[in-house]
Amino acid sequence: MEIEEEDQKQNKINELDKKFQESSKKMQEEKENQSSINKTKTESSQKIRLPKNMKTINLIVLGMAGSGKTTFVQKLEEEIANKDKESYIINLDPAVMDTLYEPNLDIRDTVKYKEVMLSNNLGPNGAILTCLNLFSTNIDKVISILESKEDLDFVVMDTPGQLEVFSWSASGKLISDSFSILFPSILIYIIDMPRCSNPNTFSSNMLYALSIMYKMKLPLLIAFNKADIVKDSKVTEWMDDYESLQAVLKKKDDYMSTFSSSLSLLLAEFYKTIKFVKVSSKTGEGFDDLIKKCEEIKQKYQEEVLDTQ
Repeated sequence: MEIEEEDQKQNKINELDKKFQESSKKMQEEKENQSSINKTKTESSQKIRLPKNMKTINLIVLGMAGSGKTTFVQKLEEEIANKDKESYIINLDPAVMDTLYEPNLDIRDTVKYKEVMLSNNLGPNGAILTCLNLFSTNIDKVISILESKEDLDFVVMDTPGQLEVFSWSASGKLISDSFSILFPSILIYIIDMPRCSNPNTFSSNMLYALSIMYKMKLPLLIAFNKADIVKDSKVTEWMDDYESLQAVLKKKDDYMSTFSSSLSLLLAEFYKTIKFVKVSSKTGEGFDDLIKKCEEIKQKYQEEVLDTQ
């Protein structure tokens, strides 16, 4: 009797053990299947695709207030026309009084800055951000318009003077991402070259440019504007030679210079990965070089994407 009971217990143990083994095997198979699915999803998400229209280059013009951004866009439009190329200019600054150029698409035609500010009891920056949010809700219509323009060489986007409103907002990211799907897109960061004679101002601008590039995840071209005012600026030397910037910063005994000095080595690596050019929005100096470098960036981007296919 006892032997029979022991046999029954052993049979139950064996049965439970068998079920456990089957369950473990099933769980392992499910885990492997899920791992395979996740791997496929990751590979798919990491695969970079070329924009739909590789002929047209989209230039997103950014810059601090007073850097000459709008004047830059006006001169760029002229230089593009002088080369018998077609451009499409988009103004994204709802608060600007006079653009100095005739935009093909103007945010002021769809949203009224002052009305938005008064009706929502907003300050200047809050109203600009709200206008961008309202504009971005119709970004699909903007993209549809541009898709029908097959002969464009350049799309130029003039962003608000309050740089952070576009570069750090969800609507700014949505707009730039939408355009980058359609066209190869380049960030053109305008820097006021006379102000950069101060090495601390130079370092601050470079750090901001770096942060925008990593935020937007797009190629960057730095344009040092107002070259007609400053002929002997050290900015390009500081970008090419880390030690020359260090030497200038060591002569200044203040917190900001110490901070800039500690950043300079990091930024020196950043300078190796980007292109820059000196321009004058007044005389047109440097714009031929700028357009050429935009073409080079587009070509390099296309080659790098094709290499990953």
